[in-house]
Amino acid sequence: MRMVPKFIVLIFSLAFLSACSTDGKTSKVSPDEMNSTSDSSQPRLAKNFLTDCKKLYKKAKSMDSTLMLQNDIDTATANLAIKSFADFAYYCASDSMSPVFLIKTAQVARAINNISQAKVALEHCIDNYLNFKDRPAALFLLAQLYDEPMYLNNENEAKHLYDQIIVEYPKSDWALNAQAALTFLGKSDKDIMKEFNRKNKAKKKN
Repeated sequence: MRMVPKFIVLIFSLAFLSACSTDGKTSKVSPDEMNSTSDSSQPRLAKNFLTDCKKLYKKAKSMDSTLMLQNDIDTATANLAIKSFADFAYYCASDSMSPVFLIKTAQVARAINNISQAKVALEHCIDNYLNFKDRPAALFLLAQLYDEPMYLNNENEAKHLYDQIIVEYPKSDWALNAQAALTFLGKSDKDIMKEFNRKNKAKKKN
């Protein structure tokens, strides 16, 4: 997706860490699949730690706070955050915060250009949390990955996802964004800027 002001990627702040409605569907994707950058040289977490959602949430929230303090994201810190987010999302799959951390996983992965990991996390969120209130945001973020030539570069899949948002969430702001994004699908940055300039001139005349 081109960096048009109206469609800048949604950045979730710590304030987004609120209770979310989910369907509680059990995860079937392993942490390794969601966390392909994990360092195998690091000792594995104790089993009782991995099953303690309070500890996993505390660690994930701490890493989230650490990232918020960084002006320029540090790759090593980003990978640690991704691991903590993915661990919580997998081992605490029925927790209402699991889909939130899946989106955060995708955002951080995208920030360090790990697009395949971002894709897996978003797909997992979309497929396993059908009642998640921010599922349309996950769909839109995934559509952006397909829309962007330097990422997944698949306009047909991007269109499918934008259409899905419009059909499933017709009254949401994401539907409006998806409709607008479709008007720019397949156009070059130059064409997009021409369109913006044309609209701006029309507004000034009015």
